Amino acid sequence: MRVAKFWMVVLATAVLGFSLFGSYPERPITLICPWAAGGGTDSISRIVANLLSQELGVPVGVVNRTGGSGVVGHTAGARATPDGYTITMVTLEIATMHWLGLTDLTYADFEPVAQLNADYAAISTSVNAAWKTYHALHEYIRQHPGELVASGTGVGGIWDIARAGWLQAAGFDIDAVRWVPSKGAAPALQELVAGGVDLVTCSLAEAIPLIESGQVRPLAFMGEERHPDYPCVPTLKELGINWTSGTWRGIAAPKGTPPEVIQVLEMALAKVVQTEEFQDFMKQSGFGIQFRPADEFRAFMEEQDRVLGELLQALGLAK
Repeated sequence: MRVAKFWMVVLATAVLGFSLFGSYPERPITLICPWAAGGGTDSISRIVANLLSQELGVPVGVVNRTGGSGVVGHTAGARATPDGYTITMVTLEIATMHWLGLTDLTYADFEPVAQLNADYAAISTSVNAAWKTYHALHEYIRQHPGELVASGTGVGGIWDIARAGWLQAAGFDIDAVRWVPSKGAAPALQELVAGGVDLVTCSLAEAIPLIESGQVRPLAFMGEERHPDYPCVPTLKELGINWTSGTWRGIAAPKGTPPEVIQVLEMALAKVVQTEEFQDFMKQSGFGIQFRPADEFRAFMEEQDRVLGELLQALGLAK
């Protein structure tokens, strides 16, 4: 009799567990975007929210929680109730802001769900520059260390890190090409065209308008493979320089969110990135698609935290 009762309890528990698993989600989900409305992260968040809502059958609304260079939104996402009803569009800054002394928050405060996007940097110069190939630029830097200046973002921002990592991997000192801070890639590219700086290390997506207008020339790409829209631009890895760098975005939930909830979200996002609507939006907007499931995304964030921390320390910016 006791054995029968034991198995009845086990069966009831299993059925209850299946019911709980099968019932998520039952109500609207909030997707926190740590950056302002109208920007790239906001745009991707909104298309993802719309398609995720269709997959899950419940409303998914985007809430912009801005401030503190991404700290406010990421913190709100990490501190939310770990029940799957608040998720966050985490960005590369989760791997840098604690090194910069902005917060104690790290990737370990989240349960990764899936990476959705990556936009790798390129080394771009004016079409009027003397260097028409990366090899010519490399040789010039070797012979004239510290003469050239680059820009693309503020000091310690992702495109500054891209520059520093490239130079280190190429065997140069990180000041072999000096950094001039800017308020972003757009003004830096205008300075490039005007002759105010020699190089810009920003994403190809940001440089596309000036590349297509014939004012800017990409010399090398910092992705794992050549950019599909610019197959003639070699990667640094092809050139013998083991370095990739770019910004990225993905979905994460608060630490402690049940694994079965993560699985539901992960499977839904895997379907989202395959939809024609998502593919077309990302291509037309110039964003790269990079999907990594939960386990791979966790390993990727851990590696990014280590590599970017080392570079920020080398730049003297780590607190």
